Amino acid sequence: MRRQILAALVGGLLSLSAHAAQTDRWQVPVAVKKLDNGLTVVVSEDRSSPTVGVSVVYGVGMRLEPRNRTGFAHLFEHLMFEGTPNAKEGVFDQVITGGGGRNNGSTRPDFTNYIEVAPSTALEPILWLEADRMKTLDFNPTTLKNQQDVVKEEIRVNVKNQPYGGFMWIDIGQHAFQKWENNHDGYGSFKDLEGASLKDVAAFHRDYYGPNNAVLGIAGDIAPAEAFKLAEKYFGGIEARPTPKAPDFSEGLNTKEKRVTQSDALAQVPAIAAAWKMPERGSKDQAPMAVLGKVLAGGDASRFYQGVVKGRELALNVESLYGLTSPWEYDGPTLFTVFTLYKPTTDADAVLAAFDEEIAKIAREGVTDAELERVKTRMLADWYNNLESFINRADTLAKLETLWGDANVVNKIPTWIEGVTSADLQRVAKTYLTRENRTVIDRKPEAMLQGAAPAAGASK
Repeated sequence: MRRQILAALVGGLLSLSAHAAQTDRWQVPVAVKKLDNGLTVVVSEDRSSPTVGVSVVYGVGMRLEPRNRTGFAHLFEHLMFEGTPNAKEGVFDQVITGGGGRNNGSTRPDFTNYIEVAPSTALEPILWLEADRMKTLDFNPTTLKNQQDVVKEEIRVNVKNQPYGGFMWIDIGQHAFQKWENNHDGYGSFKDLEGASLKDVAAFHRDYYGPNNAVLGIAGDIAPAEAFKLAEKYFGGIEARPTPKAPDFSEGLNTKEKRVTQSDALAQVPAIAAAWKMPERGSKDQAPMAVLGKVLAGGDASRFYQGVVKGRELALNVESLYGLTSPWEYDGPTLFTVFTLYKPTTDADAVLAAFDEEIAKIAREGVTDAELERVKTRMLADWYNNLESFINRADTLAKLETLWGDANVVNKIPTWIEGVTSADLQRVAKTYLTRENRTVIDRKPEAMLQGAAPAAGASK
C-alpha cells in the first residue's frame, strides 16, 4: 500500500510511578465540529512546530468491498492519487512534496485513510486537494489499467515473491473467520482486480467517498476556529451522498481449533501464525487484551520471547499483530496473532505447547505488579510518542472518531491501560486465548514437505 521514540519522553515515562502517570498525564487537545453535509472535523492545536498534519479517513475498507472484487478498496486507495478533472495526475504529490511535505494512504478492514504533513502555510492547498478528490476523480481506462497493474505488482513483491508471503496477516483470517466480509483476501486476487470496471470505480466513489462518510483530522499549528472555517470553505459545498448500509459482519469466538499446513517454496525455516479472536471494540476486555498481548509478545522481555525463544530455545523470534491495525482501531472481528519462525529441529506442536504453557501460567497466577507496571509504562510511552508527530496525531484522531464516534478516546485509552489489573489479564487469558478460539497455520519450507502428503491450504 502507498505509502521518534523521544528520549526525554520515554525516559520520563519510564521513571514515573503509577500515581504520577495518572495525575500528570498529558491531555491531547481535541475540538470537534460536524458540518451540515455530515463531514466531521477534528482539530488538535499544537504550536510547538510551524507544521500541520492532515488525515482524511473514510468509513470504508476491505469488509465493505463488493463480492467478487477482492482488493477493490485497496485498488481504490491507489486511484485516489491519480488525479481529478481539476488536478491532473501527479499534481497532488507535486504540491505536497514540492513544499517539503509528504503524503500516504492505506486500506484497512474498517477504514481507508489519506494522510499528509507539511508546513502550516500549505494547509489550504492540502484541503483544496482533499476536497477536490472527494468530489470526483478522473475516471478513465488508462488510469484504471495502470493502477490495476500497480496493485498486482505490489502483491507480487509483498506476497507472492516473499518468504512466508504475509500468511500471518492474509491467510490466517481466511481460516479464522466465517463470514466473507471478514475472511476474504483484502489485498485482492488478480482475477477480481482485473474485473473491476470504470462503472464499479465511479459507483464506489459515489457510495463511500462522500463527506458524510468521512472524518477530517487536523493537528498542529492552527487554532480550532480557524481550522473549522477552512474546512467549511473547502468541504462545506460538497453534498452528502447516500451510503449503503453495512452488512452484519459480526462473529462470535471460535469453538474449535483450526489447524492448517502450508508449503512455502521461498522459506528457509518453518514458521507458525497462531491467532485468537479479539474482544469486541468497546468491550471491558479490550484494554486487558491489549495489555496481555504486550505481556506475552511485546518484545524481548515478553513471556513468549523469554520462555519460547530464550528459555526452551524452540523459536528464533516472536512478533505480534492485531490484524492490520492496532488493538484500538477496529470495528469488527479482529485477531491477535503471534508469528514465529521456529527451529527445524522441533515442530509446531512443541511451539504451541510452549505458548499454551505461558498462557496457562498467567491464567492461573496472573502477573506481578512489577511486570504489569513495566508493560503499562512501555505502552503509555509508545502511545504518547506516536501522538507527538502531527501526522500521526491527526490520523489517530480521525480514525478514533470514525470507529468510536468519539475522538476523545485518544485521552481515555491511557486511563484504560492504567486501569488493567492482574485479575483482568487472568480473565481475558481464560476467555480468549483458548485452544478452541485459536487458528494456526504451520508454514513449512517446501523441501520439508517433500514426500509427505500434499499441504492443506494454498501457498501464497
